[in-house]
Amino acid sequence: MRDRPVPRALIVLLGIAGAVIALFGMREVASILGPVFLALVLVIAVAPVRGWLAGRGAPAWTQVAVPFLIVVLVLLGMVAVVTFSATQLAYLLPTYAEQFQRLLADARTYAGGFGIGNQQIDQAIQAIDVGRLVGVAQTLLSSLVGVLSSLFLIVVLLLAMCLDAPVTSRILAGRHESQAGLVTALTTFAHKTRRYLVVSTVFGLICSALDVAALSVLGVPLPLLWGVLALITNYIPNVGFVLGLIPPALLALLDGGVRQMLLVIGAYCVINVVVQSFILPKFLGDAVGLSTTMTFLSLLVWTFVLGPLGAILAIPLSLLARAVLVDSDPSATWAAALISGAQAPPAPTSEPAEPPPTKTHEPADGRPPAEPRH
Repeated sequence: MRDRPVPRALIVLLGIAGAVIALFGMREVASILGPVFLALVLVIAVAPVRGWLAGRGAPAWTQVAVPFLIVVLVLLGMVAVVTFSATQLAYLLPTYAEQFQRLLADARTYAGGFGIGNQQIDQAIQAIDVGRLVGVAQTLLSSLVGVLSSLFLIVVLLLAMCLDAPVTSRILAGRHESQAGLVTALTTFAHKTRRYLVVSTVFGLICSALDVAALSVLGVPLPLLWGVLALITNYIPNVGFVLGLIPPALLALLDGGVRQMLLVIGAYCVINVVVQSFILPKFLGDAVGLSTTMTFLSLLVWTFVLGPLGAILAIPLSLLARAVLVDSDPSATWAAALISGAQAPPAPTSEPAEPPPTKTHEPADGRPPAEPRH
């Protein structure tokens, strides 16, 4: 009995079912996978430091300690700034109760000018409570406590990965021919991830510094907190700029009114649109290798799986999934082109190429060549 080929529709359905099961399974252990992926990305980011130290003949313990300390100091610095600023925000928000009520009264007067009934306005006002703003701040502090509790796990994973990095590099260097495709794909993933992180971090620092300067000039409270928030949301594709703009804009509305809020929105738009839309693509180029649609879908998927940390790591995680599932398979060239939005290379044809026509040399006077004599 001859084996029948498996229908393509069945393969697609089984693939979708397997992906759904895998994603839901990853979501159940997101508290573990999130720190693991974050530690992996951070180790990839500081890998050139270890390579530079190895090239200078530094001791093995130095090649582990220096990259590890760089990452730990950066993480601790960001957590310290955000924790201190968020604590100040929790004490600051209740002081804006009077301004909040005045804004509601102005909104009532403005809406009444359009014929909206007082009953509808009262229902909308009653639905808004200043205590909810304080609750948001408390939720933010709770999230920071969660980050601090998982920071120990991240640090331990960082140390373990830094210790294993030299061994892993030697294993990949002596790869077997049957695994050459996978190793090449993983190497490309590490290179693209590192380039994405370096370029995004540099321009994120530039945007954050300009945002802090603009907020300081406009007199918005806690500019350093919003600068760190702008740096973190810089790694969230597509919607990161909006997420980093909303909190300082709302605080500017409470502190200085509508005019100050509009100035904050205008400053953020000028700074971030110019840097991220005109300057950043020239340096980043096609390092990501993901189309706009795939970037947005990756944001939705990884946020669903890992929460806010998945939104920040959406691009590196998508690059890892592409390396393992697509780039390591030579027959998946069409899928790589679909993901990146680039044109796939033409498939090789099995038909032999036609030989070039033979050229006959004509005499200089234009007469036909003489026939050979037998």
